[in-house]
Amino acid sequence: MFTGEKFSPQRLKYMEEQQIPFENRLEIEKLLTAVEQLKTQLGRVISGQSDVIDLLLVGLLCDGHVLLEGVPGVAKTMLSKLMAKSLDISFRRLQFTPDLMPSDVLGTSVFNPKTLEFEYKPGPVFSNFILIDEINRSPAKTQAALFELMEERQITIDGTSYPMQEPFMVVATQNPIEQEGTYRLPEAQLDRFLLKVVVNYPSFEEELEMLKRFNYQKATDSIVDFQPVLSQEKLIELRQLVKAVLMDDNLLKYIAQITQVSRSNNQLELGISPRAAIAWMTASKAYAALQGRDFVTPDDIKSISNAVLRHRLILTPDAEMEGITADELLEGIINKTEIPR
Repeated sequence: MFTGEKFSPQRLKYMEEQQIPFENRLEIEKLLTAVEQLKTQLGRVISGQSDVIDLLLVGLLCDGHVLLEGVPGVAKTMLSKLMAKSLDISFRRLQFTPDLMPSDVLGTSVFNPKTLEFEYKPGPVFSNFILIDEINRSPAKTQAALFELMEERQITIDGTSYPMQEPFMVVATQNPIEQEGTYRLPEAQLDRFLLKVVVNYPSFEEELEMLKRFNYQKATDSIVDFQPVLSQEKLIELRQLVKAVLMDDNLLKYIAQITQVSRSNNQLELGISPRAAIAWMTASKAYAALQGRDFVTPDDIKSISNAVLRHRLILTPDAEMEGITADELLEGIINKTEIPR
């Protein structure tokens, strides 16, 4: 029996081919048990979207924010609400609209005639789990109000800083089709999202299962029985476990090589930033843990790459005119980079 901390990429490949069992040095079973309970509960309402659920869990375990992009009706908002309801933490949903002001989100100072002083009235962002629906519906002023909140986990009003309570996570949704009346998110804000997850339509089998289920019951019937399956303390413990997942120096070199190549690519105006590289490393650890391992493999890095990097890259106008996507460009760069031996 081998332990994960002795694995090199070559050793790992050999063990997978020979089906040699391994023993985790971390208590990954705790994480897998909690994840399975959460997935089971979500599966009572959500059909399919297993990849989206996994990526939401990666964001949750990495203490990172997630941007969900998809057409209306693919359960972006529903999935986020049910995820929050499965956690024993506070939850707020914010509907962004064109007339929303920063004070509607962060709060404002109100004059108290009794004390003759201004008192700060907190806004709805003071919660553990925040769902921002249609984040690109609000103008730049309101979007900019989220910069400090998402990066530093605090807001500053009248010179006083107010920290958020841990754990803290923002999940935002946006529609890529209907762009009238929307405001494109600035790159600085996109960079604050650990992951950008594209939510697609379900498969035929998944959609049929959904129709059969709701043919006999209302969607609200299953939601009423939702109970928290993961406490605040347990979530923090699992996050600490993910941080301890092993990542070989050769894999860190692999990420650094891809990062450097992206910055000199003639089809990219903006390559992978140092913050993005750190996010890639962190997300790879969480993804590996969800696979039941306490060590990262090259496949983990590849599997999570698009979700971590697609929203942080800026293609040149020529590349966009050719119809090249960030996902395709990333795949080409990664495939040309030698996997560590």
